[in-house]
Amino acid sequence: MTWEPEEMKKRDEESIWHAMRPYSPGGGMVIEKADGSWVTDVDGKEYLDGMSGLWCVNVGYGRKEIADAAYEQMLKLPFYPLTQSHTPAVQLTAKLDEWLGDGYMYFFSNSGSEANETALKLVRQYFQQIGEASRYKTISRYRTYHGSTLATMAAGGQTQRKYRYEPLPPGFVHVTPPDPYRKPEGQSDEEYSLACADEIEQAILWEAEESVAAVIMEPIITGGGVLIPEASYMKRVRDICDRYGVLLISDEVICGFGRTGKRFGFMHADVKPDIVTMAKGITSGYMPLSVTAVRKDMYQAFTGSEAYDHFRHVNTFGGHPAACAAAVKNLEVMEREKLVERSEKKGRELLEALKELEELSHVGQVRGRGLLAGIEFVEDKTTKKAAPEKLVKQILANCKKDGVIVGKTSDIAKHHNNVLTLSPPLNIEDKDLQLLITTLKKHVKAAVHPA
Repeated sequence: MTWEPEEMKKRDEESIWHAMRPYSPGGGMVIEKADGSWVTDVDGKEYLDGMSGLWCVNVGYGRKEIADAAYEQMLKLPFYPLTQSHTPAVQLTAKLDEWLGDGYMYFFSNSGSEANETALKLVRQYFQQIGEASRYKTISRYRTYHGSTLATMAAGGQTQRKYRYEPLPPGFVHVTPPDPYRKPEGQSDEEYSLACADEIEQAILWEAEESVAAVIMEPIITGGGVLIPEASYMKRVRDICDRYGVLLISDEVICGFGRTGKRFGFMHADVKPDIVTMAKGITSGYMPLSVTAVRKDMYQAFTGSEAYDHFRHVNTFGGHPAACAAAVKNLEVMEREKLVERSEKKGRELLEALKELEELSHVGQVRGRGLLAGIEFVEDKTTKKAAPEKLVKQILANCKKDGVIVGKTSDIAKHHNNVLTLSPPLNIEDKDLQLLITTLKKHVKAAVHPA
């Protein structure tokens, strides 16, 4: 079947309900192909993808060896559920042990939402089975995103994404997110980060420590504004969890697989989480796959012989053989090309190049780690009042007209949709990175001050 571009766009508008997009007739792109850091729409227009799709195409588009690995696996074994096992899943666990620097038990799903949902379920069951049935609550932070299921939405702290879907499942408590840009006057970043961590301890005490099961956190709050605490923050949270017998879940769905300049975000703080959830970059988006990695000693609580001792959770396509094969090849590519190290190096260059934007009256702060960055826009640099969302949208639209795709915080909370986000492929070529920087600077500088 041959489609003309206008037919394709018309059919798209009439038949596809787009994720996260308000009703906007004729406002979208229909992408046809991609290579490297570039995507091409049905009209033949090329765009530099400064968001790696949705924070995920870490090795860039067009990697034939990853596609071949999936293709060859589908010819050999197109599907088998992990109620038993298959060779690509076994091989991937060995590779993940290398990346995590330790041995875990791995439960496979398809998406970050499912990985976190799995973590929340097994945490509750774990405490039931070790004789601490009163522990069921999970502490999270405002502005965070942990998924779109009802439970993971409840765990997340983005109020505009919850609205009209409530009431959500109970058992989730939220505290202030670390936002060093808005720290109290006179506090250092270190002092502020520790104060935010201590709020988690206070929440445990307010809720009754015997009722709290876990703390779930992204090492860097990504889609909620690229909020980067000091390394001491996660260290303090780890200490607090240990003090009160609470489990620490590190949500690495975006922060993992080199995005922040280390293999996983928690490695910046030199801590060991009890549970690590991961998705996106595990296959660089080439196939749907996610993983919930659990301490092996925790797994022992599920090995009893009673009727309800096992983890009664199943995912038909979780750990699909082709997805696991793609993941193994993806991680081999990242190792061979040293993309984690490249993320750290190019991320420093990106941040240094964009820092000059802080001289503008409508730019509050430029922040980033690895190839993950955010630019926060304000109405007033003294009060730090958030700029209207329409300002950020206009910058995005102007970049898009020039063939560069960047992102922004969306549906977070009132006055918090004012951060432009960047997450380019870790193998982005130098000339493409420079184009991203040049285009972004051009349109940020040209933006009309909202005041």
